[in-house]
Amino acid sequence: MPDLLSQKFSALADPTRRAMLARLAEGEACVSDLAAPFLTEMSLPAVTKHVKVLEKAGLVEKSRDGQRRPCSLKPEALQDVNQWLEQYRQLWEESLDRLDEYLKSVTAAQAEQEKSNKNAPRTKSDGRKSK
Repeated sequence: MPDLLSQKFSALADPTRRAMLARLAEGEACVSDLAAPFLTEMSLPAVTKHVKVLEKAGLVEKSRDGQRRPCSLKPEALQDVNQWLEQYRQLWEESLDRLDEYLKSVTAAQAEQEKSNKNAPRTKSDGRKSK
């Protein structure tokens, strides 16, 4: 059985589920509300399966309100995902900083080369200097 972090990443890998989470970030919604944007592409039972995946991963919670089954986002469930990603964000930023420094040095070297080319004496096509 996969660990919970793996289940969360698996749940987040699907664009439909990410869209559902984005909708739930705006507030509570029942499954039919979550299904509305997708009903031309999939059936209500397929949407329900997506919600169950999100529930199993701990990202969504269903409650009971009479006949309704409202779903809500559990933002705290994304905390371990964020912590895992944070360590890599630092590596990416360091790499981007190094790339930025490299590009600045290349740009400066090119500017210096262009400047020296402008100041160099010009020659005619036969090798003689222009007056």
